[in-house]
Amino acid sequence: MAYDDKSKVTTYYKGLGLGAFGLNSNTVEVDVKDGKILRIRPLQIDKHYDRESLRPWTIKARGKEYNASLKTLIPPFSIVYKKRTYSPNRIPYPLRREDWDPNGERNTQNRGKSKFVRISWEEAANLIASEIKRVNETYGPLSILAQGDGHGETKLVHGPHGCQTHLLELTGGFTWQVRNPDSWEGWYWGAKHMWGQDPLGQGSIGNLLWDMANNCGMVLFWGCDMETTPWGWGGQQASRYCFWLTELGVKQIYVCPDVNYGNAVHADKWIPVLPNTDSALHLAIMYTWLNEGAWDQDYIADHTVGFDVFKKYVLGEEDGNPKTPDWAEPICGVPARIIKALARKWHREATTIAHCNGGSLVRSTYSHEPARLEIACLAMQGLGKPGRNQMKFLEWNLMGLPDQMPAPAAEFVPYLREGYRGYVNKQEPSFIPKTLIPKAILGDYTSDNPLLWHSYPVAGWPREDQFIEYRYPLLDANPIHMIWTDTPCWTTCWNGGNSMIEALRNEKIECVVAQHPWMENDCLFADILLPINTKFEELDMCTDNDNGNFCISCYEGQCIDSIGESKSDWEAVGEVAKALGLYEKFTHGLDVEGWIKKAFDTSGLAEKITFEQFKENGYYAVPTKENWEDVPAGFENFCKSPEEYPLNTPTGKLEFYSESLASFFPDDTERMPYPRYVPFGESHQESLQHPRSEKFPYLIVSNHPRWRVHAQLDDVTWLREIPTCKVTGADGYQYEPVWLNTNDAAKHGIQSGDVVKIITDRGWVLGGAYVTERIMPGVVYQDHGTRLDPIVAGESDRSGANNLICPTNITSKNCPGEVTSGYLVNIEKADLDALAKEYPEAFNREYVKGTGVSIMNWIKH
Repeated sequence: MAYDDKSKVTTYYKGLGLGAFGLNSNTVEVDVKDGKILRIRPLQIDKHYDRESLRPWTIKARGKEYNASLKTLIPPFSIVYKKRTYSPNRIPYPLRREDWDPNGERNTQNRGKSKFVRISWEEAANLIASEIKRVNETYGPLSILAQGDGHGETKLVHGPHGCQTHLLELTGGFTWQVRNPDSWEGWYWGAKHMWGQDPLGQGSIGNLLWDMANNCGMVLFWGCDMETTPWGWGGQQASRYCFWLTELGVKQIYVCPDVNYGNAVHADKWIPVLPNTDSALHLAIMYTWLNEGAWDQDYIADHTVGFDVFKKYVLGEEDGNPKTPDWAEPICGVPARIIKALARKWHREATTIAHCNGGSLVRSTYSHEPARLEIACLAMQGLGKPGRNQMKFLEWNLMGLPDQMPAPAAEFVPYLREGYRGYVNKQEPSFIPKTLIPKAILGDYTSDNPLLWHSYPVAGWPREDQFIEYRYPLLDANPIHMIWTDTPCWTTCWNGGNSMIEALRNEKIECVVAQHPWMENDCLFADILLPINTKFEELDMCTDNDNGNFCISCYEGQCIDSIGESKSDWEAVGEVAKALGLYEKFTHGLDVEGWIKKAFDTSGLAEKITFEQFKENGYYAVPTKENWEDVPAGFENFCKSPEEYPLNTPTGKLEFYSESLASFFPDDTERMPYPRYVPFGESHQESLQHPRSEKFPYLIVSNHPRWRVHAQLDDVTWLREIPTCKVTGADGYQYEPVWLNTNDAAKHGIQSGDVVKIITDRGWVLGGAYVTERIMPGVVYQDHGTRLDPIVAGESDRSGANNLICPTNITSKNCPGEVTSGYLVNIEKADLDALAKEYPEAFNREYVKGTGVSIMNWIKH
C-alpha cells in the first residue's frame, strides 16, 4: 500500500520477527508521515475482519477462562525497531577494503584491521561478478561458500539466504553453510534417538496450553526464560500464559543457574543448578524414583525398550557408582534434600517440562545427554498422560500442523512456498555444518584428504541422517576460496568466534562479500560490503505463525524510501546478476510484486481472499480451527496406544537404549547407546571435575539476551538506556553486564560497576560487573551476541562478545552441534588505565552515544 500524499499518516503492516526464517514474525502496524516512521504499534486483528468470522478461541480451566487476544502481543523489540532502521551504524553505500586488490595483493591478514573506501554499485557488482567468474574458472563453483544465517530480519522475496544462492546456482553451484539446530542442539543429537523427533518440525505439542491449564500441578521451566526468549519471534503470549497459570494455582518451578526475568516474575521456587550439570540432577531424580518405587512401571513396560540397561546404570550396578542425590549434590550444586523433594512432588503431581530455546542445558558440551535424560524422566512418569508432557513455547503454530500448535490450532497456516525462502532447508550436494566452518577453512582438507562428519544438521531432518557420513570437499572438488554472506554474525553467535576470525583472515579465502544493513560483526572482515535495506524500505510478504493467537499473513508495503544507497537483498544480488548477464534468469521475468503474487497463489490464501483484497486490507487473519478441542494434547495418542500411534524410532517406542547408536558408533564413549552423565571426555574438558578447573574455576552461563536478539538491536539507544542492558564503566563505555554472585565478587575485590575480564585459553572479553544474589556461586553469567568491538581481533573484545571465546570443538565427536555456554572461565578485575595504554587504538575509537562503536572507525575519508 503506497500513497502519493506523504503529508498524511499512512499505516502499513509489517512482520518484525527477528528469528530464523521468513515465517516467524511479530505483526505490527507502522504509522508513517512525511516519509518517516512515526510509531510502531500492535496490529488490531479484527480491524478488517469481524470477530465471528475469526472464531476467537477460549480455554476454560478450573473455573477460569483464557481468551485469544484480538491484538498482537508484540514485544519491546518491535516497538523500538525504527531506531534500528535509523541507526547511525547503517552502511551508507558500497564499500571495498582499501588494501584488497583483486589484481594484486589481497592482504587477507588485514581483514578486521584495514579500513574501507567508498565505491559505486556498478563497481561493487562488477568486482563480485569477476570474482565469481575467476573462482569458478580457477577452482570450480563449489569453492564459493554461501554463508547464510538464521539470525537476520525475516523476509521472503528478499531472503533469507535465497537471493545469493539462487544466483550462484545459475553460475554452476556453490557450497552451502548449513544452519544448525542451535538452540535445540541437545534435542537434535540426543533426544531424537529416544523419541524419534526434535522440537523444530516434528514435536508433538498440540493443545498443550489446554492440557497444562486443566491437568498440571507443576510446570518445570528448565534452563529457560519465558519472559525473554520468545520476544524475537513469538511476542509476549508466553508471558501472558504464565501469569494465567499463576491464577490457576499451577506451580512454576525454575531450574537454572540464574534468576532470569521469567524466574523473577513467575517462579514459585528457584532450584539453582550449575551450568551443564543437569544430567547429574536428572539421574539423581530417577534414582530416587527407582529407590522408592515411585515410577510408572506399566508405562515403561508398554511404551519403552531398553529400560533395564539404563536402570542398571542409574542404580550403579554397571559401574559401581549409584547416581544418588548425595552423589549428584557436589556435581550440580543442588542439595540432596531438594533433589528428593522435587522427585517426590514430580511423581505425586502431573508435571510438564517447559522450554523456550536452550540455555546451557542443550547448548553446551555433550548436550545430548541432558536432553536424553529429560525424556527418560518424562517416560518414567508416563509421557503423554494428562498434564505430563514436554512443552516448547517457541513454536506456537509451526508449519500449520495441529499437533504442533500448543495454542488452539488455526484453520490452516499459509505456507509460502515461492519466493526464495526454499533455500533455508534445501539440501545442496556440497555443504558444511555451520559449526565446522572454521575447521574446514583452517585445515588442509582436499578431495583426497576430506573433512568428515555425520548428519545434515537441520532441525527436523530425519533421525537416520545422523548415521550418514558426509565430506568436504566433495570428490574432485577444491576447497573454499570465496565467501558470500547475507547475515554476517558468525563470530558473535556461534562457537569459537576467534577461530572464525582466524579463518576469515586465511590466505585461502581470496574474497569475502557481505551484504547487510549495518556495520557490525563479520562485516569488519569483508572485502566488499553491500548496503542493504531494512524491512521498512522494502515491499514483501510474511506470515506470522508464532504469536499464539491467530495466524496472520501480511502484504508488507514499503513504508519509507531506501536510506543512503541501500538496496534490498533481491535488488543487490540482481545488480551482480546484471554484471554476469544473468538478470532475466535470476528474476524469472518477475518483479517483487510478481514474486509476492506467486507466493500468495501457492500459500493457501488464494482460496480465502483475492490478491487485490489482500493488498487492500494489508493482511489476512486465519480463523481458529473448528473443534480445536479435539486435537490430542501432546503425546496423548502415543500414550493411549503406542502400537496405533508409534513414534518415529526403529521400534516405535521410547528407546532408553538405541540399537542404532550401538550399531553405527560402537566406539563412541561420548554418546553411548543409552544416556549418561558425561563431565568431560575426548572432545571437551569443560568441567569443574577436570584439572583445568584449577586455572579456570568458574562455569559461564550465556543465555539469549534480554535486550537483543542474538547480535541484533545492540545499537538501539532506547534499549541501552535501560540499567540492566549495559553497565557504564568508569571510562564512560557501555559494557555488557557480567553477573557475579556476591561471594565470588568479594574474592576478587569486584563491586558492581567495575569492569571485569572473562578469561579462557581461547581469549578474553570485557564486561561490566553486576554483583547479585540472582546468580548462584561458582557461575559467571554474561549474555551472548553483543556487537563486535575487537581489542585485538581474534584474541580479545571490549564489548563482551563471549562467543569469541567459546570452545571451537563441536558438541561431541559425532555430533557437529554448537557449544556456546557451560564452559570453564576465570574472572579478574580489569585495569582500564593499563588496558588503554596497552591498546590505545581500541580504547580511542569513536563511539556514538547510546549505540556503541561508530561505523566511521572503519571507513577511510
